[in-house]
Amino acid sequence: MPLTDTAIRTAKPAEKPYKLADEKGLFLLLNPNGSKWWRLKFRVDGKEKLLSLGTYPEIGLKKAREERDKARTMLAEGIDPSQHRKAAKATRELLAANSFEVICREWLEYKRSNIEEAQYKKALARLEKDVFPWMGKRPITDITAPEVLAVLRRIDERGARYTAHKAKSEISQCFRYAIATGRAERDPCPDLKGAIPAPKTENLPSITEPAHVGELLRAIDGFQGTFVVKCALEIAPRVFTRPGELRKAEWASFDLDKAEWRYFVTKTKTEHLVPLASQVVAALRELHALTGHGRYVFPGRDPQKPMSDAAVNAALRRMGYDTKTEITGHGFRAMARTILHEELHQKPEVIEHQLAHQVSDALGTAYNRTKFLKERKAMMQLWADYLDKLKAGAEVIPLHGSAA
Repeated sequence: MPLTDTAIRTAKPAEKPYKLADEKGLFLLLNPNGSKWWRLKFRVDGKEKLLSLGTYPEIGLKKAREERDKARTMLAEGIDPSQHRKAAKATRELLAANSFEVICREWLEYKRSNIEEAQYKKALARLEKDVFPWMGKRPITDITAPEVLAVLRRIDERGARYTAHKAKSEISQCFRYAIATGRAERDPCPDLKGAIPAPKTENLPSITEPAHVGELLRAIDGFQGTFVVKCALEIAPRVFTRPGELRKAEWASFDLDKAEWRYFVTKTKTEHLVPLASQVVAALRELHALTGHGRYVFPGRDPQKPMSDAAVNAALRRMGYDTKTEITGHGFRAMARTILHEELHQKPEVIEHQLAHQVSDALGTAYNRTKFLKERKAMMQLWADYLDKLKAGAEVIPLHGSAA
């Protein structure tokens, strides 16, 4: 006799599991703990099998019968419903493993060791906010150029055009990673060239007027913050490396007797050499007494970590400088590039080499760490001496024949 909803609701558990039979192999298994499981008994090649159809009351009698009938239809077509379910589950797991979000997170972890931690966190936050909610669960092989464009336009339409371009770059890099690891065949992003207008570029603020540079150096000289941050402020203009390279500098990379600093530039994937002016060597020897026992030249509050990436900019603001319109830690590079060329008449290729830029091959000066070394050593000392004169308030008249 077929089951009824009333019979199922009123059925009580017993000391041992027992069955309430319906029709065509369907039954309800009642367990001593009160749980009620739908089961379907069937045969394939003469072997008896059971298929779970869920629990009651989540799956009611009507739904259980519908699932039974679907399974019996498969059996009539020569398909084992239990094997079909396993195959469907495996397909879902494969699609999940090849979803854009899974592959993108894998790519970010792969990339993490070669970029700044702050850069990693910003990229992850951008993807979690603007990309994953819309296409994260999609199989990466199914994602089309119009689908990516819809995501980018959603970002652009809220006025975040720069973010849209960053997201496009990161999506493209993820696709290229998927191609390299055999999980995609092409990157749809090149199809979107020009679809989102280019953002207006804004150079990071910098001070390039010699008189104002002198004022800044005097302000640094009077800085009342920690000795470590003050040393960073004093050294930064005289080495004009990227801010992250300076704050993460390790004592092991310095040879103060040779007046050299060698380190690996993550951005260009090259080893860089910074000749140190005598003023920088003196400052570093003084700082060594305080931090030389540790790994980092400029440690943070936790001596096992470098100082914060915000420390130099925070110090500049404390000195009264607007880091949005006047000067940032990165601005020391533009300061050096501009004044070394326009006021001290140094050769552009020598300056660019010292900035660790990939100089155009058309000049025959593609970067290597020792090229122009003699000229760069002279230039770095000339630059440090020039800054000292600006700080002292002297009128500096550059010699036009002093190009290195």
